[in-house]
Amino acid sequence: MQPFLTVALCTHNHADRLVRTLAELAHVQSPSLPWEFLAIDNASRDATPALLAATDWRPSGVEVRVIREEKLGLSNARNRALQEARGEYILFMDDDETPDSSWLSAYEQAMREHQPDALGGRIEVFFEDGVRPRWLQDELLGFLGRINHGEARWLTECATPIFGGNFAFRRSVFARIGNFDARLGRQGTANIGGEDTEIYRRLLEHGCSVRWVPEAIIHHRIQTPKLRRSYFLDLHFRQGRVEGARKRGMASRIPPLYLIPQVARAYGRALALRLRQGAKHSLRLEMNAAYFTGYMVGWMKDTV
Repeated sequence: MQPFLTVALCTHNHADRLVRTLAELAHVQSPSLPWEFLAIDNASRDATPALLAATDWRPSGVEVRVIREEKLGLSNARNRALQEARGEYILFMDDDETPDSSWLSAYEQAMREHQPDALGGRIEVFFEDGVRPRWLQDELLGFLGRINHGEARWLTECATPIFGGNFAFRRSVFARIGNFDARLGRQGTANIGGEDTEIYRRLLEHGCSVRWVPEAIIHHRIQTPKLRRSYFLDLHFRQGRVEGARKRGMASRIPPLYLIPQVARAYGRALALRLRQGAKHSLRLEMNAAYFTGYMVGWMKDTV
């Protein structure tokens, strides 16, 4: 029987995290309509292939398929999932997440009731050792995947995106908007993001309907010892490089003069706040400075 829903999990060299995610699937309530589970192994070189080949983690009564995608990059893995999926809807999750038990049933209800082109659900941040770094302000949690747009509604503004750790699409919509941009999204250890917000903007530009489903909750598990300020700075530097190269296009590699005072102001504000209130409060402005630095580098060096 043709599945109504495909759950696609893309993973790369995260066997230590993936083992818990797969085990948590046993606690997820199955939707009433047929569904399938699709695991995309994105060129993993650790224990991931052996872990996925095992059968003890596989949800009962659900068809499970494991696909190997050698072209490295999260967007490449997601695009492979689009090729392989059989469901009317495809729902993406990450390899370091724990879904609520009603996650799938909440999505199914919204899909059947509203027939949207795309959907997004809440993501909460869970610190695995129970310790949150002092410098990690609430405004930074969104960069770790946290998202909550409140009550159920239609999303129509760029300011209310859906995130890649917990979003779904009518599979046919990609014929209208195109696939995920392979230049964006994590690529191995390269901390590149932006592929989810970029495709959300495309949804809006094409007049697609996007439904917010607050009951479809995912918990993003964070290993606190691996959490560093450098993660946020690197994320913004790399995002700036992508945006700078895109903005330049085929123009001169010499950056426009208006960028120079923008970079100077970004560094000045970050330094001033750090001197006044300390590093605990200045990280957000330091991230802005890292973004503008990457933007300049991307404009001068990178090719779209």
